[in-house]
Amino acid sequence: MAKKAETVNMVDQFVEFRELKNIDKTTLISVLEESFRNVLEKMFGTDQNFDVIMNPDKGDCEIYQNLTVVEDGKVENPVTEVGLTDAREIDPECEIGEEIAKRIFFEDFGRRAILTLRQTLQSKILDLQKNAIVSKFQKLEGELVSGEVHQIWKKEMLLVDDEQNDLIMPKEEQIPGDFFHKGDVVRGVIRRIDNPTGNPKVIVSRTDERFLRNLFNQEVPEIQDGLITIKAVARIPGKRAKVAVESYDDRIDPVGACVGVKGSRIAGIVHELRNENIDVINYTNNPSLFIQRALSPAKVSSIRLNEETRKAEVFLHPEEVALAIGKDGLNIRLASMLTGYTIDVYRDIAETEEDIYLDEFRDEIDDWVIETLKDLGLGTAKAVLNASPELLKQADFEDETLAHVMEVLSAEFED
Repeated sequence: MAKKAETVNMVDQFVEFRELKNIDKTTLISVLEESFRNVLEKMFGTDQNFDVIMNPDKGDCEIYQNLTVVEDGKVENPVTEVGLTDAREIDPECEIGEEIAKRIFFEDFGRRAILTLRQTLQSKILDLQKNAIVSKFQKLEGELVSGEVHQIWKKEMLLVDDEQNDLIMPKEEQIPGDFFHKGDVVRGVIRRIDNPTGNPKVIVSRTDERFLRNLFNQEVPEIQDGLITIKAVARIPGKRAKVAVESYDDRIDPVGACVGVKGSRIAGIVHELRNENIDVINYTNNPSLFIQRALSPAKVSSIRLNEETRKAEVFLHPEEVALAIGKDGLNIRLASMLTGYTIDVYRDIAETEEDIYLDEFRDEIDDWVIETLKDLGLGTAKAVLNASPELLKQADFEDETLAHVMEVLSAEFED
């Protein structure tokens, strides 16, 4: 009985180890059985004629060696055969040629066998733990996660989440201006799993654009409910970002919903991102209009696109050029990232003194007509007058409406 109790205690220790490592009970039983079999194979040269029975409810294990009964003195392989006399001590009614199951106690093989078993089990559980980490966090890639700062080094920071998993945040994945102390709770997204040498590292990022997406999803209920979709994000961490949003409900203003009353919703996001300026714009499938909105607050005079090369030539009044480019070129860089177009900005010098914004004609041309033209990227009178017939066809105006527009705009430039 002492031997059995020792077996129970040993398995209990493995169960405790399993709980520390967060491995489920079924997996532990499978690994434990496999570990027993590996040690049996090392000791006997085979595990084929052994039954290893795990009792998960009791937390113990039984091992039986299946032996063929042979005549006394005729045992050729003691691993698979047993003499009749010895066999009848196990089963008094057995006969030659039958098989009997002899129970063996693992502890009888000494400390070395137990140590080997422990080492084998620990090695397998360590492998399982690594695989579990990779599998779990690969599914969570791009998702928001938080962890407590456990250690800070020069090039990276160690976080520990609620389940005691280690998360690594390299310096380049931190927002410029981030400064944390040990014990701080830090949020980021799972960027990737590095596993070059069999030791997986969960890399967490605060500079990844998915971090910004997740923050919007958390702060804006309409995004959570699927009423608003983030169509594109461009971000230069710690400095500025642009977010294009679209609503599937005409009653919802997607920009207003994301910004919140008096900026209440976006304020928390900006604070989390170390005062990173965020422009929220309405998404559109019209590339000209999308580029025009992406370059906000600059007002665009006209746009010429090359769909094949994904290049856009944008013409602006001289006073608008600086706004389009932005401080340190941030605005135009973000607009290019957001729209997927290489944007070149040109000063509309020849037309500066003569051209007029369409908004100046609202007393002669209906507002909806002006807005339709602006949606095509035609923001000035000369941009409309010089537009190709193909482009103007997209406005779908009646002939009388288009003729009236051209007449009003042309009259402005007649001597």
